[in-house]
Amino acid sequence: MSLHLQRLADDPLAPFPPARTAMRHPNGLLAFGGDLSVARLLNAYRQGVFPWYSDGQPILWWSPDPRLVFHTAAMRLPRRLRRSLRHSGWRITADRDFAGVLRACASAPRRGQDGTWITADMERAYLALHRAGHAHSVEVREPDGALAGGIYGVLVGRMFFGESMFSNRSGGSRVALAALCRVMAERDMPLLDAQVESPHLLALGGERMPRARFLSELAGLVAEPVAGPAWPMEWPLADAAELA
Repeated sequence: MSLHLQRLADDPLAPFPPARTAMRHPNGLLAFGGDLSVARLLNAYRQGVFPWYSDGQPILWWSPDPRLVFHTAAMRLPRRLRRSLRHSGWRITADRDFAGVLRACASAPRRGQDGTWITADMERAYLALHRAGHAHSVEVREPDGALAGGIYGVLVGRMFFGESMFSNRSGGSRVALAALCRVMAERDMPLLDAQVESPHLLALGGERMPRARFLSELAGLVAEPVAGPAWPMEWPLADAAELA
């Protein structure tokens, strides 16, 4: 481990190193160590930091520059996919199968990646976040109930931090993302964090945002509660055809 990379303090509520001290290569690597407790993870997200590492590595913490985000009100599905949704019979649920979405994301093949960063420790950590009411999933389901796709992430204030998504059917992850963005936009939640850019996320409509601007906007959003329940008790978007 680099001598310039800071080890985190034992206290899960201790501040992270300033984002400006993150490495340029690899982009955004900020610190290592600590744990994946609920308190540590929420502390990290509030400061624009997230864990990302593989088996055999220490826990690594990141704050890349630029940051990839989705402006929720601007999220649109491709016309061809919107047409197909009218006859798909797909239904949308939320928090009905968080563990199933998490497992599907962990096992989904990723272009250019060997294995998964969603380690067993990460699975346990995000299940704990979910049980504590901070991590949520959106599921896209076939008429028979099978998962066609989904997304999960962490909600803090008016900010949702997308962690991973998957497709078992073509377009499944796009529909999950679009459904989440639709509900967020309706609840005055303008940004969805997608963390690290990739050609796939850029093709879906993700935009690069300079880290300084992201952190400035983040500070206000995580400090402000949404109107009503933090997460909808009844998911308001049930029929995927509504996205068409």
